[in-house]
Amino acid sequence: MKRKHALRRPKDGPFPDSADDDLSLTSARRYEAFGRVMAALATEADFIESCRDLTWWRGADHSWHVEWRDGPYASEVALLLAQQVRDPDYDGPLVTEAGPGSSGSAVLDVMGVRFELRAIDPIGRATVRERPGFWRLAEALDTTRRTNTRHPWEELLGG
Repeated sequence: MKRKHALRRPKDGPFPDSADDDLSLTSARRYEAFGRVMAALATEADFIESCRDLTWWRGADHSWHVEWRDGPYASEVALLLAQQVRDPDYDGPLVTEAGPGSSGSAVLDVMGVRFELRAIDPIGRATVRERPGFWRLAEALDTTRRTNTRHPWEELLGG
């Protein structure tokens, strides 16, 4: 019977391959940048509600890849991240464009970490906002708008 043995830390010296482990300071910066990007995207209801199949993964070069279907253009998301990812203790921008952005893809540098954004079949933020049937919280809570039908919030509350 064979048993698998995990690498053990030598008694005198660093752990083998410590430069590539997920506990190093550079890896911590990668995950902090990823967390800031995802937090900025989560604050935008239009982005989250309009995207299908939002996925992300870490690249072989320790970059991050973010991909979605429908929703905004990649250049629009790059602009959103440039505006939203901020640090009050840091004077300069945390997000810079690492290459030209287009409707389908954009490359960003966030805190020194490369992010590749890829939109598959994007429709743009303006189209998302105008799309009929797209339920928006702002419209649902607008009590000043008079219509012949019940308001969405009346449907939700049963009124």
